[in-house]
Amino acid sequence: MHASSVPDIPASPEVAEIERALMRITYLGSRARQHERLMAMAGVPLDRAAVALLRQAADAEPMRPGELAARLGVEASHVTRTVQQLQKSGHVTRVPDPDDRRAHRVELTETGREAITRIREVGARAMQVALSDWSPAELRQLATLFHRMVDDFLAHAAEGEAEPRGATPAGAA
Repeated sequence: MHASSVPDIPASPEVAEIERALMRITYLGSRARQHERLMAMAGVPLDRAAVALLRQAADAEPMRPGELAARLGVEASHVTRTVQQLQKSGHVTRVPDPDDRRAHRVELTETGREAITRIREVGARAMQVALSDWSPAELRQLATLFHRMVDDFLAHAAEGEAEPRGATPAGAA
C-alpha cells in the first residue's frame, strides 16, 4: 500500500483510540509552556526546532542538512536557519562530507551533546514522575509496544517510499 493512501474501511475502535491517545501525547509534548519549562529545568535556552534538530543529530551519524530536513519532515530552509542558530550558540559544527568535498554535514559539538543529554535526562525524570504509579513490568511493556509501533510505522513509510511515483497500489484499479 502506498504511504499516502489509506484503506477505504473504518479503523477498528482500538486503533481509533490509539490514534486519539497519540494525538493527545503529541499535543502535550508540543505545548510551548511545557517546552519552556523543560528547557529551563535543563538549563538549555533553545527553541523547539533547535531541540528537534539536536535530538535527530544525536541519534545518527553526521548528516547533510537536506537529510536532516527529510528526517524532521521540514523544508531545507528551516534546517539551514536552525543549523546557523545552533552553530552560533556552539551546539553544532559543520564538517566536510567525506563523500562530496563540496558538501558539509552537521555534527554535534561537545556543548551540543551535553545539552541533549540534559534535555533527555530532565524529560525522562519528568516522565518518571508522571508514571510513578506504574509498575516496572507495565513500563517495560509500554516501552516494548511503543518501539514495536514505531518500527511498524517506519516499515510502512519505507514501503510507501519504495513504490515508484504514480504506481497504483496492489488491488486498486
